[in-house]
Amino acid sequence: MPRRPRFSVTDLPIHVVQRGNDRKPCFFEERDFRVYLKTLGEVSLRYGVRVHAYALMTNHVHLLVTPGAPNAVSTLMQALGTRYVKYVNATRQRTGTLWEGRFKACLVGRDEHVLAACRYIDLNPVRAGIVEHPGDYPWSSYAALAGTRPGSLVHRHVVLEQLGCPPGPAYARWCGAGIHENELQRIREATNRELAFGSDEFRADIEARTARATFARPRGRPPGRH
Repeated sequence: MPRRPRFSVTDLPIHVVQRGNDRKPCFFEERDFRVYLKTLGEVSLRYGVRVHAYALMTNHVHLLVTPGAPNAVSTLMQALGTRYVKYVNATRQRTGTLWEGRFKACLVGRDEHVLAACRYIDLNPVRAGIVEHPGDYPWSSYAALAGTRPGSLVHRHVVLEQLGCPPGPAYARWCGAGIHENELQRIREATNRELAFGSDEFRADIEARTARATFARPRGRPPGRH
């Protein structure tokens, strides 16, 4: 099956997932997480991509980003991946690839779907059983969005203001409410199939603008007329 083309759009959030090759680790020690985040900060500034949320897991990465130019996310991920792999190979005396093919990505509607995507990303360590509370995990954006740890990497998306003021405690309460299973599955399907996570109106608008599918359709031929 041919690869879906990337959405060539700007100023819309994109949920990105990149996994380690064969689901193997891509972070091996604490320094690796720090190097990745430092590199992410540098390349995001260089290519004009705003980082709204992130979670660095042992064998994969989640990012919520907004590009300022077409294809900026692809350029960022290529530069980030190349630099990080060079670092890992040099420090661990290894060669070859680290990532599993190209990253997965889906568009996210600029409404409550941004809130859901941020929560989905920051609760990854909790769902994985690594920590009981997202604030206990140091390699995610939760602390920055909840206002318990300052950081220049994360640009809080304006939609988070809908949660209340001050936004930090409001975001903490939002994450504390958990994520519904249906919402969880919708985000996963949209990302894995590289579609769009948003309202029906949002997805229809993107399809009209890009001539690119934004939601899953039944497999096989359409039923014939009788």
